[in-house]
Amino acid sequence: MIDIVRLRGTKLWLAALLTGGIASVAGAQDATLPAAPTPQVKAMKWPGGVAVQRATSGPLALSLDDAIVRGLDKNLQVLVAQANERSVHGQLLTVGNNLLPVLTAKAQTQVQQTNLAAMGFKASSFPTGLLPAGQSIPTIVKVDTTSAQLSLSQALFNVPAYYLYRAAQQSERAAAMTTLNYRGGVVLAVGTQYLLALADVSQIENAKALTKADEEVLRQATESHNAGVGTNLDVLRARVQSQTQQQVLIRAENTFAKDKIALNRLIGLPAEQELMLTDEVPYAEYAQMPLEQAKTLAFERRKDLLGLQAQMDVAGRTQKAVKFERLPSVSFNGYYGVLGETRGLYHGVFAATGTVNVPIFQEAQFRGERTVADAQLVALQRQIDSLKVSIEAQIRSAMLDVQSSAELVKYARSNVDLAAEELGDASERFKAGVDDNLPVVQSQAVLAAAQNRLVQSLYQYNQSKLTLARNTGVVETQYKTYLGR
Repeated sequence: MIDIVRLRGTKLWLAALLTGGIASVAGAQDATLPAAPTPQVKAMKWPGGVAVQRATSGPLALSLDDAIVRGLDKNLQVLVAQANERSVHGQLLTVGNNLLPVLTAKAQTQVQQTNLAAMGFKASSFPTGLLPAGQSIPTIVKVDTTSAQLSLSQALFNVPAYYLYRAAQQSERAAAMTTLNYRGGVVLAVGTQYLLALADVSQIENAKALTKADEEVLRQATESHNAGVGTNLDVLRARVQSQTQQQVLIRAENTFAKDKIALNRLIGLPAEQELMLTDEVPYAEYAQMPLEQAKTLAFERRKDLLGLQAQMDVAGRTQKAVKFERLPSVSFNGYYGVLGETRGLYHGVFAATGTVNVPIFQEAQFRGERTVADAQLVALQRQIDSLKVSIEAQIRSAMLDVQSSAELVKYARSNVDLAAEELGDASERFKAGVDDNLPVVQSQAVLAAAQNRLVQSLYQYNQSKLTLARNTGVVETQYKTYLGR
């Protein structure tokens, strides 16, 4: 017979899963990434078995793929979700055991000595002549027995237990969707941070190039002034521009250092670990799919939506379990074994019991559980409907970002080319003595602004493509395709 207390505990566990089991994070992955690279970071064991990584002596070469693999291996949310998957699987096994036969074997031997006199049995209590002459009843009795038996219990008919088991199966799927959901979030976070670090590298390279150009302008202005063909104003103007560009370089290097710390944190590396980013800033035009096709793909691949649908199945099967609680349950239990004196004869013993449990009046409990199950179904359905609307809005927004940022990249590249051409003309006029260095300084500022906008536009374009992949639920499997790698 199935223990009704265990069944009710199972329903409470399923209810807890429905009310707070899955976090809503957009998108996920459902396939494995390339194998993790050979570890290049030393590990130091601390008490308790926790591995704390230490920085290597030199920079660690890191590609985007390596960063994502490390992030998936080290992210706390993913690790906790995987532990929750194992916990839910254990609960599933526990619930499934309610439907399986329980077979146990038991053997025991015991020696017992009883004082009959202490229990009130005395020879004087028996009628005279009952015992043969010269015979007496011993007051100390010693019993040495041994027994062995095999017990079996089996639920023969219990509809609520069956539906609770089916609900537990869906809860395991819901937990798996949660893990995949977090993995997709990690891919987006790590990919975005890596692209941001690449943008920082580009900003530093641009700042260094402009710094060298400003130093050359300052050298030319100084030589012209010393030769008596230039003014001190040109020297001061060039010096101010050179120092201003030095400040830009310092800020860019500081930003890069902080963004590397954030990247290290995401992929489980120590903050002091130096990185050498091996990838370049990706750029590839992306042909967007039609909106309806993107929505269909998202409804099939978004793990937050699939998780809610799995929870819906859990709630539906739990509702059926509650509905059929009014049905009788049939169970069987019994045993067969031997019992006898340890050094004597043994005799077979057995028991067979069939049990029929019929709930007579538990109406308040049944109605209360049915109301809870109905409310969970309604709430989950409304969440699913709301999430579908949100998915469409997210996809539309991401598509607009991809489209606009692609146009911005084109114009930014054109502006950089025009600004570079303008700077070249101004520099030639200054060298020829036709004009002072004010147009050169102004052209350098325009070029710096154009290069900065290009770097930002490229970052926004790649980041918006990753976001679109996330919103359609394919970022972990297709981020390379979206980035054009």
